[in-house]
Amino acid sequence: MTKTIALALVATTALTTGAFAQDISEFRIGILGGENAQDRMNSYQCLADYTTETLGVETKLFAPADYNGVIQGLLGGTIDMAWLGASAYAATYLQDPEAVDPVLIKVNVDGSIGYHSIGFARADSGVTSLDDMEDKVFGFGDPNSTSGYLIPSIEIPQYKDGVTMESGEYFGEVKFTGGHEQTIVAVNNGDIDAGVTWADAQGNWEDGYNSGALRKAVDAGLIDMNELVQIWKSNVIPEGPIVLRKALPADVREKMTALVDGLHERDEECAYGVAAGETLGFQPVTHDTYVSIVEARKAKIGG
Repeated sequence: MTKTIALALVATTALTTGAFAQDISEFRIGILGGENAQDRMNSYQCLADYTTETLGVETKLFAPADYNGVIQGLLGGTIDMAWLGASAYAATYLQDPEAVDPVLIKVNVDGSIGYHSIGFARADSGVTSLDDMEDKVFGFGDPNSTSGYLIPSIEIPQYKDGVTMESGEYFGEVKFTGGHEQTIVAVNNGDIDAGVTWADAQGNWEDGYNSGALRKAVDAGLIDMNELVQIWKSNVIPEGPIVLRKALPADVREKMTALVDGLHERDEECAYGVAAGETLGFQPVTHDTYVSIVEARKAKIGG
């Protein structure tokens, strides 16, 4: 979540608690990494259109180069709403607990609200588990990704004693690819031996599961899942939250929460693109869901 795939609404005018939606001249919707920039823009254009209709202002799409762009925007007050991964939310919270509130969480087709970090390799590589990865090249996505770094960096050493995330200690090399799609493409092309990405781990492997980065890569025609094999799966991770900046006007918060909450019922195709696959939509969430992730990030990375 990410996960992650995410959205961010950036106000270009100063907002005050007493402002109304008609006082806001423009919003920008930004999306965390996961796909290439143009695919992200295409997936979110429908949401931009609905935002313009809902708030009565021009809405523009913004695709930051990395997760940190959205995190810093939330902290600096230039981004007002974002779908963050759990670790990116933790990073935001640890730097300023008063910056944002989590309000909504994605719901899987079975009603659950979790996903997994998935380790994978090429099927013809001879790698079938982490036991086969000694001295080989392992790829992470973004250092602020929950499934693409935080959780596997904690759980993989627990799975196999002696494994660390340092190059040359168990894995021959550990590298950051830049994002989920980059990891998928690098493994598929044989540039790295294995990597991690995110998926709900529901449905069929050959489809890239029901939702997640693998499903988006399949939809984009980038990979054939029959040419890949799963080599590891994390414990369940809570889906990342849609957050709202606490300083937003009340009516803007209400309208945007309602828009995203009702997106699946309003336009299932749009919701599919925004949520990176099949879902039942979104439901309310609070900070309590992310306490364990905040503590894990604090222990592993710090703020």
